[in-house]
Amino acid sequence: MTFSPELTFNDGNTIPQLGYGVWQVEDDVAEKVVVQAFEAGFRHIDTAKIYGNEAGVGRAIERSGLKPEEIFITTKLWNADQGYESTLKAFEESMERLGLETLDLYLIHWMQPKQDKYVDTWKALIELQKQGRVKTIGVSNFTKEGLQRLIDETGVVPAINQVELHPFFSQADLREFNASKG
Repeated sequence: MTFSPELTFNDGNTIPQLGYGVWQVEDDVAEKVVVQAFEAGFRHIDTAKIYGNEAGVGRAIERSGLKPEEIFITTKLWNADQGYESTLKAFEESMERLGLETLDLYLIHWMQPKQDKYVDTWKALIELQKQGRVKTIGVSNFTKEGLQRLIDETGVVPAINQVELHPFFSQADLREFNASKG
């Protein structure tokens, strides 16, 4: 059981409101701190390919003795892996490092408009969700324009746009847009 309330995504799936992020945690340290996080009651772990610690998170998952349905794992696709086929390949590599069959939340880490591959990347995430490999799909660090383009071209609204928010960077317009899309 998680010690934090759960929030419901627009696809009906839920996420623990409080998660443990492992940005800037070295892979050889990740196993230890994620096991400690699990012992403290955290059930949501947020990692990314670019963090270089998915394997350490995977070792922690295995060591924890927790069942997959007792935890919530988020990882993110890195910029260099955008594009339909390369996204599918990168996903499989992340899953191998994490030691999972199914992922709770997969995000496009950054929009990368100059590459202009994010719509094809989103289509790959949609396919992974259809296959049952990912429960929920979303994006990170997207603008209103990028989100609207995904929706317009695929008809699928991301379940989340994970963005930086704090008192000095409230992103009110983006939060309002995100809320309007559920």
